[in-house]
Formats: sequence, C-alpha cells, structure tokens
Amino acid sequence: MVRLNKFLAGSGVASRRACDELIRSGRVTVNGEAVSSLATWVDEQRDEVAVDGQVVKPKQGHVYIMLHKPRGYVTTVRDTRGRPKVIDLVPRGSRLFPVGRLDIDTEGLLLLTDDGELTNRLLHPRFKVAKTYVAVLDREVAVRDIAKLRQGIALDDGMTAPCEARLLDAPPHGKVVELTLREGRKRQVRRMFAALGYHVLLLRRVAFGPLGLGELPIGSWRHLTDEEVAQLHQAGGLAGKSTCPASTDCLAALEG
Repeated sequence: MVRLNKFLAGSGVASRRACDELIRSGRVTVNGEAVSSLATWVDEQRDEVAVDGQVVKPKQGHVYIMLHKPRGYVTTVRDTRGRPKVIDLVPRGSRLFPVGRLDIDTEGLLLLTDDGELTNRLLHPRFKVAKTYVAVLDREVAVRDIAKLRQGIALDDGMTAPCEARLLDAPPHGKVVELTLREGRKRQVRRMFAALGYHVLLLRRVAFGPLGLGELPIGSWRHLTDEEVAQLHQAGGLAGKSTCPASTDCLAALEG
C-alpha cells in the first residue's frame, strides 16, 4: 500500500505538491470513486487510479533531462498566454515537468523529469539543495554589498538565508557576481540585488545541486547519466534508489 499522492508522483503525473492539489480538487478517482483526502492509500497492484478520467499506471523507470533554458521561455507546463514553454524544447511522449522554476527572463540549467518523488525532495527546504547563479549587473558591485549578500538580505517576505557570494570579475569592472542559494523564493536573486540598488541585466543558473551546466548550448538538452542521477538522489536523501535514466524503455517512452 502507498499514499495516493506518492503513487501519482511516482507514476510521473506531477510533483508531490501538484498531486496534492489534484486530489484536493477532486480530479482523482480510485476504482471509479472521486477522492479528495490526502490520507488516501491505494494498492498499486489492485486499485485503478485515474486523473481526469485517464488511468494512471505505475512507471517502471524515469526520465531525467538537463536543459539549458533560453530567456523568453516559461517553466509552466501550460500557459494561457501562449508564451513559449520549456516543455516544447524537449521530446514529447513522457509526462515531464520542470524541477522548480526559472522566471521568463532567466536562462540556464533546468532539470526536467517524470520522477515526482525526487522532484519533491530536491525542492524541499529540509534538504537545502544548492542552486548557483551568475548575475551581470548594471554597475560595479561594492565589496560591502557582497558581505551583505553573504549575511542575508531583508525582503518583503522576510530575511534571506546566508548564501555564498563572490565577484567573478575584478574591479574596476566588478559587475559579475556568483551566488549560491539553498532556498528558493520567487525571483529571489533579482529581488536581493534590487534591495541593494542594483539591476540585473542577465541571470543564468549554472548549477543545481551536484550538477553543473557545463558547455551545454542555450536551448539544448541532454539525458543525465546514471552517475548524475545517483548524485541527485543522494542530494535528496534517496541514495541507493534504483533508476533507469538511459534505458531502452525510458528512451522509448520519452521519444514516443
């Protein structure tokens, strides 16, 4: 037996949190009966689970992709305004969803997967998975402001946690800063710099947890290696969990 939200997330429907919302909204049925309680348990072998009338089957393996997101793309799976979506940049055929978000004006490393359990772990504050950004600013950054970034910045939703910060180019320029955060608020990097009086001209995420963007071109994607997937599982406290990021079955499901 397994909790319904965990079953849905593990089957690639969405992240655990998004699955909770599907259940609460009454869009999930178990053996033909609508359920809305997050305390619902199901038998993976006997119960029939459906979302919006579509039967959900347990997955035998998962797909893991790294994308170099371009600016101008949204990280939502659906967009009512018709803007370009990151999901359109990768092959169809599997229920991939982004691991977290990058705002439309930010580029860089974005993970996509159908592994809801891992996604939940990587985004949960408990595990404090690091995310590293490079920001190009509109003017030279004062050394005292680097110190303030490291200590935490007061934002309208509270003080940010201490982070790692360093200048990547030396004065007299000093406009490029690398930040490593272990929390994830909406547009956090831009808001931190705005609170100090700077405007971000370009923002790129260059690392997520143990994985770096490397030389992956903008707009391109690749499958993660077995080792990289294992590193992500370790970062999310799931070390030793089996995966199949590049197996024949997984690739067939992804490429349709």
